[in-house]
Amino acid sequence: MSVIVKKAEAEIKEIILAAARKTMEKGELPLAELTPFSIEKPADSSHGDYALNCAMAWSKIFRNAPRKIAEALMANADFDGSYIERFEIAGPGFINLFLSERYYCDIILDVINKGDNYGRSDVGTGKSALVEFVSANPTGPMHIGNARGGALGDCLAAVLDLAGYRVEREFYVNDAGNQIEKFGLSLELRYLQIYKDDIEMPEDSYHGADIIAHAKAFAEKYGDSFVNADSAERKKALVEFALPKNIDALHDDLLQYRIDYDTWFKESSLHASGETMRIIELLKNSGHTYEKEGALWFSGEQFGSEDFVLVRSNGIPTYVAPDIAYHYNKLVTRGFSKAINIWGADHHGYVPRLKAALSALGVDADKLDVVLMQMVRLVRNGEVIKASKRSGKAITLVTLLEEVPIDAARFFFNLREPNSHFDFDLDLAVEQSSQNPVYYVQYAYARICSILRNLESEGIAPRECTEKELSLLTLPEERELINLLAAFTKTVENAAAAYDPAKLTHYVVTVASQFHKFYNSCRIKGVEEELLQARLTLCIAARTVIKNVLTALKISTPESM
Repeated sequence: MSVIVKKAEAEIKEIILAAARKTMEKGELPLAELTPFSIEKPADSSHGDYALNCAMAWSKIFRNAPRKIAEALMANADFDGSYIERFEIAGPGFINLFLSERYYCDIILDVINKGDNYGRSDVGTGKSALVEFVSANPTGPMHIGNARGGALGDCLAAVLDLAGYRVEREFYVNDAGNQIEKFGLSLELRYLQIYKDDIEMPEDSYHGADIIAHAKAFAEKYGDSFVNADSAERKKALVEFALPKNIDALHDDLLQYRIDYDTWFKESSLHASGETMRIIELLKNSGHTYEKEGALWFSGEQFGSEDFVLVRSNGIPTYVAPDIAYHYNKLVTRGFSKAINIWGADHHGYVPRLKAALSALGVDADKLDVVLMQMVRLVRNGEVIKASKRSGKAITLVTLLEEVPIDAARFFFNLREPNSHFDFDLDLAVEQSSQNPVYYVQYAYARICSILRNLESEGIAPRECTEKELSLLTLPEERELINLLAAFTKTVENAAAAYDPAKLTHYVVTVASQFHKFYNSCRIKGVEEELLQARLTLCIAARTVIKNVLTALKISTPESM
């Protein structure tokens, strides 16, 4: 949380504990071991800036009515030199505390002084997090689910970075296994169709236009030289020709989406290095495997998972084996404190398998966290759509970004917590109105820039304000905005703890809303110079916070709209 907020809450706790000790020393309350109590922000600001339940929490240990305890505590509380200006005792014994003008001044000054670094936290200091997301099948283009996963994963990585973690982003390339076999077969058949009749595509093969395009490009380069080649040789040549092009396309599409990975980790590297087989041997040596009908099974029941096959009866590892090796690599070989995966909700049953295998390998399975993401529906004119209006095909990440600004896509996909279903309103995403949340936030930012420009054109420039000048900001709209700015760091910490970037998008929308309320209620131009400068400083602080949120989420901050 903000250092000023942290300081205020630490002061409150120490003042209350000191008051309690004083009442016991004076014999006003019986000697007792003090238990924890809560320091909370009341929903209604008229009830104070903080509400304490200490009198209620201590009624049993002091064997007294909460209100009498509250009165005794407040009679012995020394608020001198603290951020607390006054108190009220409410109802049966709640203690409501009101913060001083100095507190609000220090919040504004903290924002101004820290600038681009305001909002950062140290809760993740000394910890590292590897965020793996999208990891789309490289055999075809990315679909709309990958668009949500990309925005979610990239913004989650940004949130963790703000929280103080050392963060890396990773794309896991599934360039081995059944899907590559199917990719090779599909390419082979499309290639042969160019030179032969009666070549049919199986129902479960890949029928996309990209497969046809790859086959034609291969034929243009190599002609019919592979028509009479061995099937395995032909498929290998086709995959080696087409797969790098697909991976390059994934890289380019994601870069357009403002996602730049630190690492593209290939599944094939686990097989080539022998890591997959080494992990299988480690699991066998752990005593948690058994053979059944010629296959090697992992015994997962004692680790909270069902049993599953590691190696098929034909000696070929199942897809789970390299996945175990991959996560072992993340947490042990590379030593990340946390491995965080963004997966579709249909993978919920797969998570216990990985955690069970890691536990059997002696790895703390709690270091693996999986964020399960629900699918998204595209809506236009109130109706769910499944195809691109232009091409008639399923909407991919690329076709989405041709219709929707990148700012809107990244912001909209982080408007809901990951495990919630989400309807993406294509009409709203391009609408330039206050109903469009990203436009609303960007407009607040641009409005502040416009205020500063207009005043500058009249020879009025912001200057450094004194504490006395900032103490003029006492109206409810001003205080509420300052309180929101103070909550930025805590919001970052909550978003990082919950793996939920939506907490940041909701927060910045609220900041924008409160800024508009402040601007509509509190004149800037035409008031006395001291108040004008104080309100200009508050504007700059609000602009700083909005910019810091949007910049972290890789959303632009236009200075005019």
